[in-house]
Amino acid sequence: MQITRNIVPEFTDERGSITKILDDGQTSIKSVLMIVSKAGSVRANHYHKEDGHHVYMVSGKMEYIEAPLVEGQPDHSRETRAELTAGDLVFSPPMVAHAMRFIEDTTWVVLALKSRSQENYEQDTVRVKLV
Repeated sequence: MQITRNIVPEFTDERGSITKILDDGQTSIKSVLMIVSKAGSVRANHYHKEDGHHVYMVSGKMEYIEAPLVEGQPDHSRETRAELTAGDLVFSPPMVAHAMRFIEDTTWVVLALKSRSQENYEQDTVRVKLV
């Protein structure tokens, strides 16, 4: 699980601040989404065949769960969990099952490596039961 914790502004002056969320010189982002999730809700419970995405926490709190696949299903014996809060960034690679359980009302941004048109998303997404 690749998590960057507590991303903070790298520049601040009287006008405000600049926070570098992702700048690795390699990642090519094709889609950016902002999602609002209610406390107690669960999202994902799937994996992507080719797409990967970074999730940046704007506000709130969630439990992020991922598991490698065995014959197309999550291997629950190797599942990992982490609690994420505002300022955290997690990467979900292709072919890894992931789910999100929201502990608080949460606003988060998805930086996807592939287009998230509905058609592309559905063709690339395989739903599984992780949470």
